[in-house]
Amino acid sequence: MTQQFTNNLIHETSPYLLQHAHNPVNWFAWNEETLAKAKKENKLILISVGYAACHWCHVMEHESFEDVEVAQVMNSNYINIKVDREERPDIDQVYMNAVQLMTGQGGWPLNVVALPDGRPVWGGTYFKKEQWMQALEQIAELHAKKPEKLTEYADKLESGIKAVDLVKLNTDEAVFSKAIIEKAVNNWSSHFDHQEGGMKRAPKFMMPNNYHFLLRYAYQNKDEDLLKYVNHTLTKIAYGGIFDQLEGGFSRYSVDARWHVPHFEKMLYDNAQLVSLYADAFLLTKNELYKEVITETLAFVKSNLTNSEGAFYSSLDADSNNASGTLEEGAFYVWKKEELQKLLKEDFQLFSNYYNINVDGYWEHDNYVLIRKESDASFIKTHNITMEEFLQKKNTWKEILLTERNKRDKPRLDDKSLTSWNALMLKGYIDAYRVLGNKEYIDVAKKNANFILNKQLEADGRLFHNYKNGKSTINGYLEDYAATIEAFIALYEVTLNEKWLNTARDLANYSLDHFFDDQSKMFFFTSNLDASLVSRSIEYRENVIPASNSIMAKNLFKLSQYFDNIHFYKTVSTMLNNVKPEMQEYASGFSNWLDLMLNFTMPFYEVAIAGEDTSQKVKELNQTYLPNKLIAGSETKSKLPLLQNRFIKDKTMIYVCLNKACKLAVSKTEDAIQLLKE
Repeated sequence: MTQQFTNNLIHETSPYLLQHAHNPVNWFAWNEETLAKAKKENKLILISVGYAACHWCHVMEHESFEDVEVAQVMNSNYINIKVDREERPDIDQVYMNAVQLMTGQGGWPLNVVALPDGRPVWGGTYFKKEQWMQALEQIAELHAKKPEKLTEYADKLESGIKAVDLVKLNTDEAVFSKAIIEKAVNNWSSHFDHQEGGMKRAPKFMMPNNYHFLLRYAYQNKDEDLLKYVNHTLTKIAYGGIFDQLEGGFSRYSVDARWHVPHFEKMLYDNAQLVSLYADAFLLTKNELYKEVITETLAFVKSNLTNSEGAFYSSLDADSNNASGTLEEGAFYVWKKEELQKLLKEDFQLFSNYYNINVDGYWEHDNYVLIRKESDASFIKTHNITMEEFLQKKNTWKEILLTERNKRDKPRLDDKSLTSWNALMLKGYIDAYRVLGNKEYIDVAKKNANFILNKQLEADGRLFHNYKNGKSTINGYLEDYAATIEAFIALYEVTLNEKWLNTARDLANYSLDHFFDDQSKMFFFTSNLDASLVSRSIEYRENVIPASNSIMAKNLFKLSQYFDNIHFYKTVSTMLNNVKPEMQEYASGFSNWLDLMLNFTMPFYEVAIAGEDTSQKVKELNQTYLPNKLIAGSETKSKLPLLQNRFIKDKTMIYVCLNKACKLAVSKTEDAIQLLKE
């Protein structure tokens, strides 16, 4: 009979922590009591960070944390702390910086040994059982016999950690030019993969913000080659196995260079940002493939990642039980050829040609990952079939395979809701509505926005970070405020309900009060109300999600225009000037900052619409790709600075303004669009 274990994580709500609640390792959650216990017992702390959908986290759990022999070493010598990186990105960032300084690389699982005071002394990512035990025994012995050696190393490493995200105030004059952006893009372009799309590398992450910026930059500079590259990348991603060809929705990244075999976990934040990206790309190109991606992805989110309160869940696991009941990466998604032949019968050959059940679609162990190679128009021409007949077949194939797939054990769901990721998905729905006009999308958006307003926002202006089982927990991070402000501004621009704009401004003021660093003029990731960690980081480089500082800077730029707030504007200018020296050399890590710099170096318009037909004019305006504008509108009189004294009874007028100077008001949307394109 298998021995049953229970540890302190049994009292937690995080799905990731609960996955470890029955390990023989005596895990604790990160809290004041646990940290005090380490100090009192003078024990080293072992901090292990991961997340519920992480494949290699599961592998290390099975090999080491479920092993009684390993647990004995850990329990005897360490206070063992499990951290859900999604719940506590602040802790993750501190120890990730430490591991990157120590080893030159990072990732998850993230495993760190720290002194009883929390300062790291050793770490890495995934370890095999023997390596892990050997390292832990050696460090424990060193702590027992020569603790001063570890303290000396911790002192040095602490200085390094504090320097990693240190931003110095740039006292040079804030001068922004198109030449800076051009140089950054030129340096960046040498890494473009023009054959497969994306960057010349494997694995490949989608990095939606990179292509959002490049799409805008190419459009505003009439750079046809760059536009072609962006569209090629978006097409390749949509054709790849990284996009679930049956149900919609994106996996986190592909392990190969051609977007074929994904790391199968599906994260809310990827799907959110990709909906926004494909929405703008569709608006510019009217490519039906992009529309298909948007509608299928939102259908996936609705079916799999949405709760009855209108909140969005965090992720689906990479692993699921295979036919023999063992957790296996991708088991839910892959197909054997014989299985497909049996299900699709006489249609198998056509299906096989379309989804490449051949050397192109082959993965491993006789498994295939569905991948496309060409457009529907090209495919029907080659196979002498009408579009109507083909689309009917395609829908039938999907129905058959989804019915079969849903008989399998589904991947595990991480059902916590994070405010920052919810706000990204909220903006995805808003962007989809703005472009496609589907009323369902704006209804979902409003429901989620009200969830954030009613459940995650406190009376004192404070946001919570986490929501699970009806309970809001964990004081919000800068990412929560930045993403929520951005989404609420976007919601105002399509609904014209000033509640969302005013709430965005109030959240910005709260952020300035509790996150702003007077020395660097940037924002800390954590609030001044939070308990101190080894360092208080400033997140300013973009990753799979834009940096919280760059999102906040773009928010303040728009809010400065809406509320005629010079303090907001000066803050943005200083923040952008601070990162300017670094952004030219590593553009992909500063794409959101570069997007902001376009606002300073090329025309950025304020569009004010007043009158009873304002909502209709906004919808008409939104049918054209115009990334260099903000919209203010009201069907009645408004006190917003951009709308004051602009309401004329029985008329709807559009005012196109640049740097507070307005062109002659027009009543026709097409005339306003012409002014915006000049």
